[in-house]
Amino acid sequence: MQYRTLGRTGVQVSALALGAMNFGAIGRTTQDEATAIVDAALEGGINLIDTADMYGQGESEEMVGKAIAGRRDDIVLATKAYMPMGDERNRRGTSRRWLVTALDESLRRLGVDHVDLYQMHRWDPATSDEETLSALTDLRRAGKIRYFGSSTFPAYRVVQAQWAAREHRLGRYVTEQPSYSILQRGIEADVLPVTAEYGLGVLAWSPLASGWLSGAVRRGREVGTHRSSVLPERFDLAVPANRARMDAVEALAKVADEAGLTMIQLALGFVTAHPAVTSALVGPRTLDHLHAQLAAADTVLPADVLDAIDAIVAPGVDLAAHEKFDTPPALLDPALRRR
Repeated sequence: MQYRTLGRTGVQVSALALGAMNFGAIGRTTQDEATAIVDAALEGGINLIDTADMYGQGESEEMVGKAIAGRRDDIVLATKAYMPMGDERNRRGTSRRWLVTALDESLRRLGVDHVDLYQMHRWDPATSDEETLSALTDLRRAGKIRYFGSSTFPAYRVVQAQWAAREHRLGRYVTEQPSYSILQRGIEADVLPVTAEYGLGVLAWSPLASGWLSGAVRRGREVGTHRSSVLPERFDLAVPANRARMDAVEALAKVADEAGLTMIQLALGFVTAHPAVTSALVGPRTLDHLHAQLAAADTVLPADVLDAIDAIVAPGVDLAAHEKFDTPPALLDPALRRR
């Protein structure tokens, strides 16, 4: 396992990190299975575990808490807030009112007295940066969090938050967690240059592109992945973007074969090769999934392989731009771009 410094924090984290979104009902993973995955991940050198309050409406946090009981100090523990946690209108967002409550509830579910990294799951257009950063700074001073970060923020919002922290003399986000894979490279054009400029650690989620790069999705083969059963529209070849992804996957499979790599090694090796990326988040549902991903822990792609990837999917290109989660609101809501 390789280890990198998380931004400018001085904290050393593994190049592969364990994402716990699939723990519980979302991934049909039991507590025993989740604990076995955590055991194997730690044994394989992973030391960062990432979850969120909204994964299974708290179920993932509870399962992570049970799995890490007795070894909390060996783990860099991260969770998130922002997404709705129930029907009540104020149990969501990044207001001080909600974050203070949300963090206490996350700590209770995790069975710990602090988290190492508390991330805002999305940018909240209803709340000012000053409001959110002030609350997070106070929670850090109270010892309930060590650092805080953002997740899936548009590049300009990453910049705005850094400026707000400086202007109001508040703590700043020290990490960003964006979606990044060979098939979704848009952040190379904006987010990654910004995180590098401000010295943010980057925890890349979906490096296997929702299973497209797992090796299980190939032309002429029935797609039987868990994600395809949950989100079939993302694998429907009647959709032009999905046809483009399939063409890319077939070409990438040839590159992997010629290099003596699995598709997973190619995909994870690509993400961790970017100098702005700290860790790639893997989200296994089974031990077999994790072992296949751990096999990529020391993968270093040579220049000719990276060149071949660039020739298939150009730098800065998203093959499925409509699936992005950091699209500026004005591109989604016509009222925001009309007088």
